[in-house]
Amino acid sequence: MTRPLDLVFMGTPDFAAAILSGLVAAGHRLRAVYTQPPRPAGRGHRLQSSPVQLLAERIGLPVRSPASLRDDAAQAEFAAIGADAAVVAAYGLILPPPVLAAPRLGCLNVHASLLPRWRGAAPIQRAILAGDRETGVTIMQMEAGLDTGPILLRQAVPILPETTAGELTETLAALGVRLMLEALDGVAAGTLMARPQPEEGVTYAPKIRREEARLDWREAADALERRVRAFAPAPGAWFSGGGERIRVLRAAVEAQAPNVPPGTVIDDRLGVACGSGVFHPLRLQRPGRAALDADAFLRGFPIPAGTLLPCPATS
Repeated sequence: MTRPLDLVFMGTPDFAAAILSGLVAAGHRLRAVYTQPPRPAGRGHRLQSSPVQLLAERIGLPVRSPASLRDDAAQAEFAAIGADAAVVAAYGLILPPPVLAAPRLGCLNVHASLLPRWRGAAPIQRAILAGDRETGVTIMQMEAGLDTGPILLRQAVPILPETTAGELTETLAALGVRLMLEALDGVAAGTLMARPQPEEGVTYAPKIRREEARLDWREAADALERRVRAFAPAPGAWFSGGGERIRVLRAAVEAQAPNVPPGTVIDDRLGVACGSGVFHPLRLQRPGRAALDADAFLRGFPIPAGTLLPCPATS
């Protein structure tokens, strides 16, 4: 490290908490931590602090959680910190121009994709859903557009056939810490220059909608298997069976399916015919119950061959 910097950190989920932890461990001085306000969560809809807020409070960092940064008072408060740089990771709020311009070295973003592919809120899940064979981390100098800023550093990692979103998040967070520390050193020393993003290859990663987690048997089996991995651990892929919402935590596929309607259970292992191929849930979970491998699950909750599992209604 060239020298410790005075930083503001801005982030919300677990991915961002890992970046914050790495900055603290490296010896940078965190002058303030910005995160999304507590949100209702769980069955009781109790207010729950973000992973970043919980970490910051545990290690004694000052936390701010404004609902917006668009008003003059919030912008003045941010500028008064006098930070060398702001590090941003999955924060969830738009940074207006006065905020972007306030730190001496600007605002540096850790983005979990190889920009310009998968700009937006859910790059990890969208990469798995699309069947991408690689993704990575981009460190960019932020500007007013949605993840359009010039690139400081970028590094790829493979997406293996069994990789879940949870596992990929951990891998990319560890890489993000290393690249952000390198970028801060380079920007502070004047040895690292940003380069514009390529104009080709732009895609967008919109926020995950809860209804996307439902398995639609009319889709291809391999697409459904990717859906399981993309939504593990949350929100969790699921299907309706026996009047219950059953989560699928792990699955496999076969290429050939018999000529039966999508959603038909074709064997005693819960193989389900799809639009193409056969989907085999390998680990399942009923509401309020422990997760079980398929054979143990079926002993307690039989779904016999010939059952037609419902598909989501089409609008």
